[in-house]
Amino acid sequence: MPRPAKGARLGGGPHHEPLLLAGLCRELFQYGRITTTEAKARRMRPLAEKLITKAKVGDIHNRRIVRKTITDVSVLHTLFTEIAPRYENRPGGYTRITKIGPRRGDNAPMAVIELVEALTVAQTAVGEAEGATKRAAKDAEVAEAAAVETTEVETA
Repeated sequence: MPRPAKGARLGGGPHHEPLLLAGLCRELFQYGRITTTEAKARRMRPLAEKLITKAKVGDIHNRRIVRKTITDVSVLHTLFTEIAPRYENRPGGYTRITKIGPRRGDNAPMAVIELVEALTVAQTAVGEAEGATKRAAKDAEVAEAAAVETTEVETA
């Protein structure tokens, strides 16, 4: 776990911060979406993404590394057997933070952090085909513009 930054420690000391972030990651993997403050969500996101990346590898070494942070065995099993295989084709960006406005008691800015839906093979194929279609349309526009310019030059 990274060393805590100088300054505020998310409402606790330097020894409490990694435990707090690990608990938030555990809840995220257990429920798929959690509501927390924006500061905690921003601090938790890199840790959660690194844990998912290690779970994608799936060997015993990475399982032991993740086990240091996620101590609940059932959540660890869910991470390695259900969550990580969903993202095997995705190079990163497994979480999404959405701001939801201030909390009613103390006006703290709140956010929802959730696991994004994995890209399926069909979605990646559609994305590539869509990109190819856009590229083909752009090439056609450029060719048409060049043809119009040559026609104008010949008539002048």
